[in-house]
Amino acid sequence: MTFYTCFDDKGSVIARCQTQEDVAVLRRMGRPIANVKAMKSEEAVVCSLTGSPSDYNDEF
Repeated sequence: MTFYTCFDDKGSVIARCQTQEDVAVLRRMGRPIANVKAMKSEEAVVCSLTGSPSDYNDEF
């Protein structure tokens, strides 16, 4: 499974999402997402072990 990290225009992490649809929801909510990168496998393991990536998104 691929997880995504969303960044603002200054390179700060805004959110971690499980799908591109989650990213689209954040954009519709007005989050200033400037860049989206797929997480490396070793980074994504942390998300899957700690619960849903939506746990990182306070807006959901």
